[in-house]
Amino acid sequence: MTTAHGGPGDPSPSTHDLTEQLHHRLDRIEALLSGEGTPVAGAGASPSQPVWRTKTEGEQRWAVTAAILCAVVLQFFLPSRLSIHPRWMLPALEVGLLLALAAMHPHRRLDRNTRVLRSLSLALVAAISLANGWSALKLVRELLHGGGAAGALSLLSTAGAVWATNVIAFALWYWEWDRGGPAARAEGVADYPDFLFPQMQQSGVAPAEWEPGFLDYLYVAFTNATAFSPTDTMPLSRWAKLTMMLQSAISLLTVLLVVARAVNILQ
Repeated sequence: MTTAHGGPGDPSPSTHDLTEQLHHRLDRIEALLSGEGTPVAGAGASPSQPVWRTKTEGEQRWAVTAAILCAVVLQFFLPSRLSIHPRWMLPALEVGLLLALAAMHPHRRLDRNTRVLRSLSLALVAAISLANGWSALKLVRELLHGGGAAGALSLLSTAGAVWATNVIAFALWYWEWDRGGPAARAEGVADYPDFLFPQMQQSGVAPAEWEPGFLDYLYVAFTNATAFSPTDTMPLSRWAKLTMMLQSAISLLTVLLVVARAVNILQ
């Protein structure tokens, strides 16, 4: 016996529509990644040019500046035993590099790409990562040997500062390396993206001039540190996958050791 929708084994119209939409989405993503499809957004893009190859306005510097200053402040909240001595050295270096970048490029938008600016910017991120990496190693060593903070609240606040700074540091690395950094992304010079954001996959979900900014990379770093895996933004290049894997491993190790130590203290 048949129905108006077809034979006994035919899928329902809703299932068929969902299947067609899924195949259409996969074909669209494949075409975009190969540079042969129609771009989903971006002013001035041609049918043969994906959105990340178009020139856009550089992003404003306020978000990344606020995150860097937050990381510097968090370093001062850490106990002295977890910091590189002299304790003021790396935070002072980070603030100095930030001021140097602002002096060399005193504009609101990050649209200038020179070797000197690029080197200073990467040195700043490296200094933050070095300071926090040292603190994380010292914290893990204390947790493994049962030393360090005697109270659960003190332990959680210290570990939280290290964890939060770690999120900021990896967000800065993602922001600096994806398609060559913020200035290179604004120029649209990269052939392929390192991260595939949802706004790059479907039209109508973001403005035509949408470009990922630091807050988008901060979200990627935060969700990767909490879920221990990518969520809505997929890493495409090998360096992006390895960096996200490293961040997940560090976050997982820190959380497990801190929780175990805190439970032991409370008992």
